[in-house]
This record gives sequence, structure tokens and C-alpha cells, in this order.
Amino acid sequence: MSIFGLKETVVAPLLRAVSVGGDELPRSQLPDRFARATWTGIAEPGDRIAGALVTALGAAGALTAVVEHWEADRIVTALAGADADPIDNDELAKAVERWTPRVKSSVAVVALKQAARYSVRLIVPGDECWPPGLNDLGDHAPIALWLRGNDSTLASTGQSIALVGARAATGYGEHVTMEASAGLVDRGYTIVSGAAYGIDGMAHRAALASSGQTIAFLAGGVDRFYPAGHEALLTRIVEVGAVVSELPCGQPPTRWRFLQRNRLIAAASRATVVLEAGWRSGSLNTAGHAAAIGRPLGAVPGPVTSAASAGCHRLIRDYGASCVTNADEMAELFPLPEEAATGRVDRPPSGQGAPGQGAPGQGAPGRDGPRQRSSEQVRVLDALAPRSARPIEDVAGRAGLSLAQVQSVLGTLELDGVAVERETGWIKR
Repeated sequence: MSIFGLKETVVAPLLRAVSVGGDELPRSQLPDRFARATWTGIAEPGDRIAGALVTALGAAGALTAVVEHWEADRIVTALAGADADPIDNDELAKAVERWTPRVKSSVAVVALKQAARYSVRLIVPGDECWPPGLNDLGDHAPIALWLRGNDSTLASTGQSIALVGARAATGYGEHVTMEASAGLVDRGYTIVSGAAYGIDGMAHRAALASSGQTIAFLAGGVDRFYPAGHEALLTRIVEVGAVVSELPCGQPPTRWRFLQRNRLIAAASRATVVLEAGWRSGSLNTAGHAAAIGRPLGAVPGPVTSAASAGCHRLIRDYGASCVTNADEMAELFPLPEEAATGRVDRPPSGQGAPGQGAPGQGAPGRDGPRQRSSEQVRVLDALAPRSARPIEDVAGRAGLSLAQVQSVLGTLELDGVAVERETGWIKR
């Protein structure tokens, strides 16, 4: 038996090595798990078309359609047969174009080998530790997750609260975060954040210091910790908590992936609290995702003269966030059952979160300003280097876009003076 042209004797041991209960993984599940692992390297996080195809055709069926170069009409017919929501032919064709440069089975095998080397596990929907709140993202939900750490911690998202905020945190913000994180842990909550400098890092450290559970969602592969200055912190989280990403090992973090990572923080948690944020802080993007899927949202007020708290005041005034000042008030956003709130718990309570409402981040606060760029422009800029010229094919593969899209975007960026074409390719100015 072969799995997408690869020998089962090569793929099966790798899949079992990275799967929960891998030794008992049925042979029938191998194609789906390999396909999900492959999709995490083909589609960019939050790709709606990829999510819709996988939901309708199954991960293996969707990957077959791409690998065998099905015509758009054939895919649309298959979607109709699966009673799925229709997808525009032109939109589908563009999606296939941007996936094609990344469809390489050897890359998926390398990612699996790297995962096995770092004791990383592939988590798919249906696994006991899959965060049920992620399903509220609909077609924007991750196709699979890569976990480095403890399954039991990831399984505790049903009793979690996300604490997020600015990287450039003040002493006030860090102090409030420390007390909030420790207080919530004492009440039985798991702390979720993004492992960034500032508020995120303090939230994780305080949870660890209080012998609590904490989950860090990364914007790149879990084999390479980012930021590098938090390597010791993330190593400690791996030991007693969980470090998670929807990107396979070897994938670097980019600005686009940071923004998409925020939707996982918001959806996996039962409530989100922004502790300190400037007017255009990236943590407002997390708040936007939380609001879009109906999660309770809280914000900590700061001095009215502090620019570092302007974003929190904006959330309270314009977006209906609850004003919270301590762990008790934050816990009111999502009260735990009485038996769970009496102390630290080892397993999450059953039940689902609030139903999703619309696409993540729409109609909610995010980054704004005169230099705001489209998602395609951000991804192309992320794919360019300031010194080493890269051909368009390389840029398309790194950005997860079609050649036609990259050519169009590069033309716009060249007019803006931020991208320059050289004899051997394009560079970022």
C-alpha cells in the first residue's frame, strides 16, 4: 500500500510516532492524518477555501484533488455531491494556483521527521485533546495542530482564559498581568497566550510560578521557538504545559501568520482579556477574533494619560468589552462549574463554547492606520528578503500565493517603493 505515492513503510512509522496513541493508530487512518499534516504546509493559516474542501471531501480527498490537478468544475461537482456550500469557480481556481507551488510530498515527510525528532505530536479533530472551541471558526478552523508538550494541558482549553496585550508593556501592565494570571490559575483556569514579549510572557511566567497550566500558541513551527529570547520560557512550558502551532516544523513566523495565530488564541479560550494595549496594538486583533465568534471579551483600564492603555479604553468604549480589574472580575466572564473552581483541575468540563458568528475578525477592532496593507501584500513582503534576491516562483511558494497574484502584488509594491526587481529576482527595500 502507498500513501499519496509514498511507501507505507516510510510514512506509517512517522505518523505513528507523532500521533497520540500512535502504536494503536489504525491503518485506515493513515491517509487522513498524512493528508492533514501535508495540508498544514500547503495552505496558509485560516485559508477558507482549503478548510471548506477538507470539510466537504475529507483531508485525503481534498489533497487528492490538488495532487491530481482536478479541474475546477470537477471539484465543484464533488462539493455539490457532498452537499457542501458552493464555492465560486474563479475563487477555487485561484486557490489551487496558490497551493500548487507547495504540493511536494518530500516536504511533508521532512516535516514529519522533524516532528518525531522533537517529540512533537500531530493533533487532528476527533483526538481527545483537540480544543473544541476551534470548531467555532468554521472553514477558518485549523486543519490540524502540532503540539509540543502535554496532551492533558491542551485538553484543558474548556476551562481557559486568554490573557493578551502589548509587547511594549509598562510596569503597570506587567504587574496587573502577574496578579491576574496567578489569581486565575488559583481558581482552576488554564492560561492561554502567544509567548510574545511583554504581557504574553508575563502571563505564562506567572501561571508557571503558580504551578498552573498554560498554553502558548506560536506563529511558526514548534521546533524553532520564537521569540528567541523566550527559549527558556517556552522550554519550561513544554515541560509542564503545551506549545502549539498549526504550522509544521520548519515553518518560520511571519506577520500574516501572527495575525492568523491570534484567531486560535481567541477561539481555543472561553474568554479573552486584553490587559494593556496601545491604540494600534496587535492584541486588538485577538480581541476582534474573540468578538467575531461570540467569546466574552474583557479589557483592563489604565491611566487615561497612558498611550499604552488607549487600546483597552477603545475596546471598552467602542466595542462593548467588559471593564475588568482583577482575577475575580475576569473569572466572571466565563465562570467555571463549582467543582472545577474549587482548585486546579486535571481535565476540562464537558460542553461547547459560544457558536461562531461570521468570519473571524470582521467588524471588530484590528490594526489600522494610513499604511495598512492587504493580506496579499503582507504575505509577499514577508516572503521577500532585503539583500538576497528571490525569483517570483520562490516568493509564491513562501507566500502561499499563485504566480499571477505575486506578479500583481509585486507591481503595486514596486510603485510604493518597498520592493525592487533585480536581475536575479526581487528584494525588499
